[in-house]
Amino acid sequence: MPLKIRKRDEPWKWGALVVFLGALLFSLLVSALLIEGQGKDALHGMIVLWEGSFGNLWALEGALLKSIPLFLCSLGVAVAFRMQIWNIGAEGQFALGAIGATWMALSFPDLPGFLLLPLMFIMAFILGGAWAFIPAFLKLKLRVNEIISTLMLNYIAILLLDHLVFGVWKDPASFGFPMTPEFSVGAIIPHIGSTRVHWGLLFCVIVGIGLWAFMRFTRLGFELQASGEGARVAKYAKIRYGMLVMFVMFLSGGFAGFAGCIETSAVLNRLQPSLIVGYGYTAIVVAWLARLEPLNIAFASFLLAALRVGVENLQLELQIPAAFGVIMEGMILLTVLAGQFFLLYTLERKQRQD
Repeated sequence: MPLKIRKRDEPWKWGALVVFLGALLFSLLVSALLIEGQGKDALHGMIVLWEGSFGNLWALEGALLKSIPLFLCSLGVAVAFRMQIWNIGAEGQFALGAIGATWMALSFPDLPGFLLLPLMFIMAFILGGAWAFIPAFLKLKLRVNEIISTLMLNYIAILLLDHLVFGVWKDPASFGFPMTPEFSVGAIIPHIGSTRVHWGLLFCVIVGIGLWAFMRFTRLGFELQASGEGARVAKYAKIRYGMLVMFVMFLSGGFAGFAGCIETSAVLNRLQPSLIVGYGYTAIVVAWLARLEPLNIAFASFLLAALRVGVENLQLELQIPAAFGVIMEGMILLTVLAGQFFLLYTLERKQRQD
């Protein structure tokens, strides 16, 4: 071959940004071709996508609303991934957080908001964390692969949510639709001013800064990152690896539980099956795109949330299938992962030998 692969002396300084932008442009190009393949005008489709994502205040508010649960789920996934613990169960932990928040909202409807909302957040964190603790325990005690156990628990969590809203928590006045009674005023996170965006956005900022500070300035955060090199490295450094695995998985599930609480309280104001829209799975894409960094996760969450809103606009305007958005997310992730190669390696032309 006329080219050879050479490892860079140091990582490509601006490579991550170049790779991300290149992946985004490539994915948009493929998306345009798919639109054209359905007999639609590709240029018009891209304009509709842009207008639906960033074109007006309504679109930006919608993107912010969707980015809030996505950000929290992504933070949780990223924490686990830093230890090379592959938590694929954010979707189920999100559902358990919603169940925990609803449990408190329905049990204590007369409490004022300054007492009820903290109770909802605490229970959401505990149930989401406990759901993630199960595969951590199975991994340590029975050597069960956490990818499989977290994935399977997603289905159980979603079916448990369905069982509750079709059964004991079903609103008698819902005309047969599966949903709980609407939450009391004290159980609803208020909106910011006259916008559709709620105060869960501020909660995301606080949690993101708190996690960044924890990882950067605490001993436990340092041990967590060091343990990402593997169990043998952790044991050699006398780090309690098993304890860290359980702590990290509980924390990871707790963040997803926070997301379920916020979405249930601020957006739906009740628990119903439409809550489950795939935030937990998209969070995996976001975490890898952001290279597990909290600030990058905030940017990537907003971008993918905006794409979701734009795809919804495409569905309405051009009758594009709902799977179109999933294809775009997959294309972005695959191209970014493939582009990681160029951060550490470069291609050079071989020197001809006479």
